[in-house]
Amino acid sequence: MSRISVVIPSLNEADHLTSALNDLAPLRAAGHELILVDGGSTDGTPEQAAGCVDRVLRSAPGRALQMNLGAEAAGGDTLWFLHADTRVPPDGLRALERAIEAGRPWGRFDVRLSGAQPLLRVVERAMNLRSRLTGIATGDQGIFVRAEAFRRVGGFPPLPLMEDIALSRRLRSLARPACLRPPLVTSSRRWERDGVVRTILLMWRLRLAYALGADPRRLARRYYG
Repeated sequence: MSRISVVIPSLNEADHLTSALNDLAPLRAAGHELILVDGGSTDGTPEQAAGCVDRVLRSAPGRALQMNLGAEAAGGDTLWFLHADTRVPPDGLRALERAIEAGRPWGRFDVRLSGAQPLLRVVERAMNLRSRLTGIATGDQGIFVRAEAFRRVGGFPPLPLMEDIALSRRLRSLARPACLRPPLVTSSRRWERDGVVRTILLMWRLRLAYALGADPRRLARRYYG
């Protein structure tokens, strides 16, 4: 059986992390590996996670940097990158294992946003459909990849934003992704805080600008404010 190393980048996300690690406890009990890579939290995230993960690593902030560091330390032959505010469904692990057993080198899950607003249902369906059509995955969709394939494409490019899009493009040169149906539930707090329509428009503008060659550092400043 393939050993899975789950890599979780975090920064001041202790309030979400407990639920995420509870979801992953059966995975760890089955002999898989959990690695938390903290990007300089000030809310006690590493201390809270210490008893629930196999390793706690520390790095400068930046998801690409954190995830590459976790991947370098991982002992599994499959890497699964999960955000700290992501909830994993009970059948998620088995779906991933079936994809790996079928020889798929990489893939992602469908996503569901946590909020109850009806417009969020439209957003998540559009995200999942777009991913199926383009073969591009976002970090919210829980990208998983065979460690050998991850190393072959050079891992995450050192970008402050769009690192997930860039990795997907690299992996897509090897194969189309396995698009798994069990939905990961990701926090909709940003959508609800900034407004659903406003956030949609911002995401579209950023993705278009990136596709046209804009500097990811400038896009990151616009995204993070």
